[in-house]
Amino acid sequence: MFGLIGRITAMPGARDALIAIVAPSEGSMPGCLSYIVARDLRDADVLYVTEAWETREAHAGSLLLPEVRAAIAKGRPLIARFELIAETEPVGGVGLGSDFDNP
Repeated sequence: MFGLIGRITAMPGARDALIAIVAPSEGSMPGCLSYIVARDLRDADVLYVTEAWETREAHAGSLLLPEVRAAIAKGRPLIARFELIAETEPVGGVGLGSDFDNP
């Protein structure tokens, strides 16, 4: 499996607008086991995105989906800074689907 943890700093006052773009309420991405967008409780402009994918290739493929490309284009002007905190290999947890629960 393949995972990512990112930190996104929104332009001042734009965090909620960015959440509406990067935290879809419906739909799915092939190979995505978990995609979580979370507010930083100490910084009103910061979000964290934690992702778990079946493979690195599944993640790369998601970046080619028209809806993902549209969200990136729409959200980019609202982003002051993006940091890749870590690339990870998920090894356990809850709620990541059968592939995660039964490696």
